[in-house]
Amino acid sequence: MTGHAHEIERLVPPVRDADVRDVAALLADAIESGAAVSFLAPLSLDDAAEWWRRTIATAHPKAVFLVARDAGGIAGTVQMHPAWAPNQPHRAEIAKLLVHRRRRRSGLGTLLMNAIENSARDAGFTLLTLDAKRGAAAEYLYRKLGWIAVGTIPGYALDPDGSTPHDAVVFYKSLAAPRTDAP
Repeated sequence: MTGHAHEIERLVPPVRDADVRDVAALLADAIESGAAVSFLAPLSLDDAAEWWRRTIATAHPKAVFLVARDAGGIAGTVQMHPAWAPNQPHRAEIAKLLVHRRRRRSGLGTLLMNAIENSARDAGFTLLTLDAKRGAAAEYLYRKLGWIAVGTIPGYALDPDGSTPHDAVVFYKSLAAPRTDAP
């Protein structure tokens, strides 16, 4: 990958087994590296693959799963899930921004976030929400990309070690602004 936004693609069901294996390996890599993305270590590739299959199969029809590839396979991903509530048709949640350790600090996280924001805007969403571990790289990325922190929830979840609690910062972003096609 050279860093161009057009190299990010949408996973559309039915997702190929090879792609499920790649996103499972990406999730396992995130957990191994200590990322706080809902799972505890150790996370087997089989369990990660089953989670991806189930998540994609049961997702809202307007959900978006983006991936970025490099020579090693899928190197990054991010998801957008429409709000379930009938009174929030304008809102979606961003989840599971994952960048493989081999591609961190390369700008791939920014490219994925710009692409998912543009996908949300194109689908008619005007408000996005997400949360991030306080003090983690993702928190700083979201702030850099113009996300607004609304507060911190103490002891929100456990780190992948299963015993260390961490705080979560809750963010939102209004999509009233024009598209961002460049990092």
